[in-house]
Amino acid sequence: MNGKYRFILDKSSKKFFCNWCKSQTLVRYLDTQTGDYLPPEFGRCDKEVKCGYHLNPYIEGYSKQVTSLEYTNYQIPQKPVRVNQKEQTQTQEVILFDWDSFLETLVKNGYTENNFIQNLLQNVPFPFLKEDVAEVIKLYRLGTITKGYRRGATTFPFIDSEGGVRAIQVKQFDNLNHTLPRGTDFLHSMLHREYDLKKIEYPNWLKEYLTQDKKVSCLFGEHLLKMFPQNPIALVEAPKTAIYGTLYFGLPHSYHDLVWLAVYNKSSFSFEKLRSLRGRNVLVFPDLSQHGKTFKEWNDKAENIKKQYPDIKFSFSDFLEKRAIEEDKIKGLDLADYLIKYDWRLFRESPFCNTFLNNLG
Repeated sequence: MNGKYRFILDKSSKKFFCNWCKSQTLVRYLDTQTGDYLPPEFGRCDKEVKCGYHLNPYIEGYSKQVTSLEYTNYQIPQKPVRVNQKEQTQTQEVILFDWDSFLETLVKNGYTENNFIQNLLQNVPFPFLKEDVAEVIKLYRLGTITKGYRRGATTFPFIDSEGGVRAIQVKQFDNLNHTLPRGTDFLHSMLHREYDLKKIEYPNWLKEYLTQDKKVSCLFGEHLLKMFPQNPIALVEAPKTAIYGTLYFGLPHSYHDLVWLAVYNKSSFSFEKLRSLRGRNVLVFPDLSQHGKTFKEWNDKAENIKKQYPDIKFSFSDFLEKRAIEEDKIKGLDLADYLIKYDWRLFRESPFCNTFLNNLG
């Protein structure tokens, strides 16, 4: 520990790329309780005269809302404080997923048997760095099913901007991280079936939760909007695609880097979900479809959303539409299906990647 200060500037000689001048002169803040670096935007540039970048975790309020999940140095995230577990929106009453059941997916040793995570580290054509995968786990609160017939499956929680868990999608993957047939589920459905099979009465939270029609009522990664309030947003359909986008384009190490979110499915590109993106620049990557149907549908919806919220600035990437063969369009491939063909180290330096990162802010 360092006196009364939990967060201090790293005293080692290690330097990172500065968020503003892009030189490798940034000294990042450390958490003295865990020994880990704070999110990459917190630090001070050594070029005090020419650059002067300095984001202090105490001034920015980060110190008051530390809720991190570590991959190798595990911490239980704090339950969000709300006046009521039920939240009234313009469309329907929202009943949150049970917090303790969510925490059960975050068991530290679960990641060693998590197929998706282990594939990222070992089995994909171009395995990722352990520290990058660890940061993705922490950012998105990815978890694991540790028992039952879906043991080793990955949990993708949909966490709203206040930190409440709206729903938890469960996915099983093969060794190359393709979704297995019948490998998609939701944790509330799994619990529902388990209680029915054992003929056990549902807990009160599940009784209430099952009464609502729409469970996936926020964006995947929506909780990151407050953590990165100035960053441009990359929006895709599936959570897996958002994870791959983050790993290929790079984690948000500056205010100019993309923060990747997902809507859940094609029909979820909706006013109810996207209003959380007010005031943001949003780069949209629709999945492929025959005759570009999804691209056109999402683009039309975006125009209607902008009429009500003109401060959302949508840009649509036609990268896939221009390059995909007809067979890929019929299959409905997504951005992740194309990214995995490239070495992520080379991709981050490619003109395609840099064009987006240099023109967004």
